[in-house]
Order: sequence, then structure tokens, then C-alpha cells
Amino acid sequence: MAPPEITYPKVVLVVVAHPDDADFGAGGTIAKWISEGVEVHYCLASSGGAGGFDTEIDRDLIPAIRESEQRRAAEIYGVHSIEFLGFSDGFIEANLKLRGEISRVIRTIRPDTVLCQSPERNYQRIQASHPDHLATGEATLRSVYPDARNPFAFPELLEKGLEPHIVSQVFMMAGPNHNFVSDISLTINDKIAALLEHKSQIKDPDALGKMIMSSALNNAREASLAPGVYAELFQVIKIA
Repeated sequence: MAPPEITYPKVVLVVVAHPDDADFGAGGTIAKWISEGVEVHYCLASSGGAGGFDTEIDRDLIPAIRESEQRRAAEIYGVHSIEFLGFSDGFIEANLKLRGEISRVIRTIRPDTVLCQSPERNYQRIQASHPDHLATGEATLRSVYPDARNPFAFPELLEKGLEPHIVSQVFMMAGPNHNFVSDISLTINDKIAALLEHKSQIKDPDALGKMIMSSALNNAREASLAPGVYAELFQVIKIA
């Protein structure tokens, strides 16, 4: 697939299903963008209430724990803002309610670039294709086009003073196809540090860094980059 003509982002909205999704899928790129002056915002469909592995923790406490972990992880990069939409982990659907909420956030933040999960199942990396990821990716794409730009979609947003907004491009992570490679060699340590903040999700912290580095090396190798380079892969879609 031929690489698209990328416009370097100025304002990015990251839309994902759960805490830690952005860090696993695009943490190195997010850290790189912010270090270069890009303004990055997070929007999470859920607070990850179905996550974790410790059976001794009261399940009612998990959403607050995971929100706190995500905020600490985002602070490592310097993320500008975070909003949790409050949908139930494990039950996310690409319905009008989710589309309306994501459209509201797009019209509020007014990003030129949206970074989201792919709605296409990746059979080579089935863990990345959690049903919540697929649904959130689909809802995000529907919100980018046509909802957020259409003045006649979700008229209640106009009533609140939220004017339509056109997103120029979408970066999709963890899908079966990619056409853009991001060199994260200078920021992979930030990615690992952010992921380590998600303590409720990590059984073996010592193994995490090795796994992330191995995956990033494989990404670079797949993209024919030089040995020793770390990379993240995306499918970029030009919208406007």
C-alpha cells in the first residue's frame, strides 16, 4: 500500500476503548509528537472496569484505579487532557450514543488528526482486536466522517455551541494493514515507563519492557528500517 501524504499534526485526539490501549498501541508516537510540540488529548470510551487480574481487589474500585493509572501514564508524555466517557468495559458498541459522545469531543477539541483503533480484526494479533477496540474504532471513524462535520448530525451539539469540525487525517493502530511507520527509537523508554504505570494490568513488570522492545524491533524490521530501530505501525487515512 502506497504511503499517504501525511500532514504533520498540530492537535491530536486519541480515541481508544480502555486505559492502556493508547500506550500499548501508540505510546512511542504520542511521546514523540508531544516532544515536538504537538497538543495531544485522550478520549477513552470506558474506564476499564473489566480489567485486572488481582481477585483480592474490590471490583467496584477497578474503574477508579485504572483511571488513575491512565492519568499517571499520560503525565509521562505530557498529554493535554483526558476524558472518560463511562461506557461499560466489555459491552461497547458502535452505536449512536457512542458516536454522539465522540462527535462532541471532536467538536470540542477540534483536532486536525484523530488517532484510533482499527475496526478491522487482525488475525495475526488477535489480542489487539478486542471487540471493544473494534467497536470504538468503528464509532470513531463514523464520528470523523460524517458525524462531527455534519451540521445536521446530533443537532443537540449545535444547540450547545459545538460547531461542526473537519478532521484532516486518521491514524489507525493495531489493524491488519499499515502504510505508515513511526520511528520511536528516542521515545520507546517513555512508552515503557507509561505502560508500567498500569500496575493493575501487569503481572510481570520485568518482562514488559522486553516484550515492547521486541515488538517494536519487529515493526521496524517489517517496515525495512535499519537494525536496532524501534517503530510503531499505522494505517493513515486522509479525510480532507
